[in-house]
Amino acid sequence: MTQVPTTDQIRNTIDSGATGEKVAFPDPAAVPLGTDAEAAGDPPTRTERAIEAQAQIGQPPRVAPNGVTIYLAAIAAVGVAIVLIGGMN
Repeated sequence: MTQVPTTDQIRNTIDSGATGEKVAFPDPAAVPLGTDAEAAGDPPTRTERAIEAQAQIGQPPRVAPNGVTIYLAAIAAVGVAIVLIGGMN
């Protein structure tokens, strides 16, 4: 039988950035994931937690910079160099 993650484990996976839903930084949530349901006396079931764990999208693929990005970065670098050289005179 596969271990179903707890609500805390799911939240930690999301907070770590492993699911691609957000950057890797703790979420200072006033009401953490699952708290509303637990407070109402209806915590997430084992099946609901398993569905949530399977639904996580994973780390999004890194996209290589395209030509426009490189071109704009080169123009910006030349502009900064011109300003710095011009400021020395």
